[in-house]
Order: sequence, then structure tokens, then C-alpha cells
Amino acid sequence: MLYQHIKKIIRYIYCGSRSTFLLANRGFLVHAQVLITSWVVIAILLVSAILVIRNLQTIPAFGQNFFEYILEFIRDVSKTQIGEEYGPWVPFIGTLFLFIFVSNWSGALLPWKIIQLPHGELAAPTNDINTTVALALLTSVAYFYAGLSKKGLAYFSKYIQPTPILFSN
Repeated sequence: MLYQHIKKIIRYIYCGSRSTFLLANRGFLVHAQVLITSWVVIAILLVSAILVIRNLQTIPAFGQNFFEYILEFIRDVSKTQIGEEYGPWVPFIGTLFLFIFVSNWSGALLPWKIIQLPHGELAAPTNDINTTVALALLTSVAYFYAGLSKKGLAYFSKYIQPTPILFSN
């Protein structure tokens, strides 16, 4: 009975000196501060992209010019790091770059501390270790996917080859 009650309510768990606002949903605890601020960052990115692409022009205005500069920067970084097969990876790298960039700047510029929750306060999404771990896992999975799609199972041979350091006396 207690478990059923926990699933339906918002819980407050105190972590050391700072409290954390958690949302209980079907047995899972969701870190609500990170969820709220992540959605704010996503909304900032979506609204700014929609405002810019509504009225595309051959001679770009300030907003369109700024977004074209960012997209060219992401494309160029992808091309120099990945090589000629960079095309399919530009959306993934661009999404990671823009989310991390806007998250970090939102932590510096937006007054999150003004918004009061019952317990805790809002902060940048990248301030939480869970966001960082999730982004790192996405990057690791993409890395292994790229290796497997390019070389097949032979990709893992570089991880199981012996190194001379292990066999030196």
C-alpha cells in the first residue's frame, strides 16, 4: 500500500545540505529540477529555430546569419574530426553541441534561483551528474555503432590485441 502511495505523489528527499525535488512515477524517481530545466533549454532551441526558419531569405538577416554560422561551424568541426563520411553524424554532433552549449549558458545567464520550488532550486541541466552521464552514454553508444557499422565485428579486434607493454620483462 505504501508503494502505491509513493507512486502517486511528489516526494521530497533531502540530500545533504540541499534538497532535491523528485517526482515519483510508476516506481521511478524522476529528478524534476533537471527535467524542467532541460525542457526549458529544448524550448529555447526549438523556438529560436522556428523563428529563424519561418522567413528564410537569400540575403540572410541577423538571426538567419547567426544560425547559418553555427551550422557551418558544426559541419566543419564534424568534417575535420570524422573525415569525408561526416554527413550522417552532423545532426547528432550538432544536437549534442547545441544542447550542451545552451544548457551551460542558461546556467550562467538565466536567473534560475528566482523560481522557487517547494524544495530545492533550478539550475542548468549540465549541473547535474545524471545529464552528464546520459550524454556520455549516448556518445559511447554512437562511437561503438560507428565502429561496428564501418568494420563489423572486426572493430573489436583493436580492443583484444595484446600490447607490448604487457609482455615486457
